[in-house]
Amino acid sequence: MVKKRWITLMTGITVIALGGLFASEPSFECDWSKVNAADVAWLITATIFVLMMTPGLSFFYGGMVGAKNVISTMLQSFIAMGIISVLWVVIGFSLCFGDDIGGIIGSPLTFPMFEGVGADVYTTPTGHVLGGATIPLALFALFQMKFAIITPSLITGSFAERVRFSAYMFFMMFFFFAVYCPLAHMTWHPDGLFCRWGVVDFAGGIVVHASSGVAALAGAIFLGRRKSSTRNSEPANIPFVLLGAALLWLGWFGFNAGSSLHADGQAVKAFLNTNTASATAMMTWIFFDCLRGRKPSAMGAAVGCVVGLVAITPSAGYVTVGQSIFIAFLTTLVCNIAVYWRSHSRIDDALDVFPTHGTGGIVGTLLTGIFIQEGLISGSMEGVIVFLYHLLAIVIVFVYTFAVSWAGYYLIDRILPMRVSAYSERVGLDFSQHDEHYGLAQIGERELAEYEEHIKLKG
Repeated sequence: MVKKRWITLMTGITVIALGGLFASEPSFECDWSKVNAADVAWLITATIFVLMMTPGLSFFYGGMVGAKNVISTMLQSFIAMGIISVLWVVIGFSLCFGDDIGGIIGSPLTFPMFEGVGADVYTTPTGHVLGGATIPLALFALFQMKFAIITPSLITGSFAERVRFSAYMFFMMFFFFAVYCPLAHMTWHPDGLFCRWGVVDFAGGIVVHASSGVAALAGAIFLGRRKSSTRNSEPANIPFVLLGAALLWLGWFGFNAGSSLHADGQAVKAFLNTNTASATAMMTWIFFDCLRGRKPSAMGAAVGCVVGLVAITPSAGYVTVGQSIFIAFLTTLVCNIAVYWRSHSRIDDALDVFPTHGTGGIVGTLLTGIFIQEGLISGSMEGVIVFLYHLLAIVIVFVYTFAVSWAGYYLIDRILPMRVSAYSERVGLDFSQHDEHYGLAQIGERELAEYEEHIKLKG
């Protein structure tokens, strides 16, 4: 029997496919007197790097979970490249960067089905050039698409090993429209509310990491704790974790340095600060663990370097290299303590998404409000105001994202249970959700027999 959820999803992609037949084709003929070839080449490269981060995240998360849930965990990240890419073209880019509506959201009528998104640049009704005057609008849209893809993927680590795959896909779409698009517009559109306040988020401290981390916290609380047998399982493949961290580190150069939108000095500064912060955080995490009586671990090194990347993201193109070291150092200490606190709480954030990405994005954004040239470090009253606006933005993002994400979990759960059955969790999501196996030996004969009997009873 075909489940209604799959009929709904198939109907949706069918409607989109038919609608694509009537979409107009923008011009891709470049006026090279206006377009800078170096900027175009660099941003194409950066866009490729950013997309590579999502498969990197798949390995990073996939290696951390138990062997019965590796494929499912990796697929939850990987599938975002399909779902979000299509939604972005249909209406997502328009909601994020379309003509401003109240400083909160873009007009869905500005770029529907990428209408007008070609080689030409676009000037907003208020006179701002969207994405810069030296690159085609389509390239800017593709670059921003990769940020939209990885953000919901980050959330999956919090409810790993217990979420129903189809319900997660519905939540991904809900989060994209209800959380990501408004925050991206408010922060990165020239007429957005946060942007008008002077809030600086160079590459996604608020839009990507704080939002995904807070949504992850809401998800971990809503879905509840894993069964003890799953919660206490050993990581399936620590080399996967190191591989994923390496791909994230490499891809983050496009994530941060590409956010300058030009092949210029700011891109080089962001590149330098990104690498330095990641290296600082990796060593800080290991040394701090050793001070607390632990042995230096590959897992700690991988998590530490990612925390440093998160910490520097909102300020990468603006602060000095010395400041990037301090930002990474302080944020890493806070995140390490947050991980320890979480591990002694009732909250089962399986892969510590909120203590690392959420906390790192929040602390990094607050430090951005301190260290940018016009921030608190300037010593002026204007600098105090800029910092307070950063603090206000964080409060708004936290409250809004948590409340809306919780509402999304609740509404979807009322229609389609978000959490798998106890049987499915026992045999693992690889087998129960996808009929595939990474570690078949981890599934005992008793569990398989129980699951098969459960399926028969369900019809």
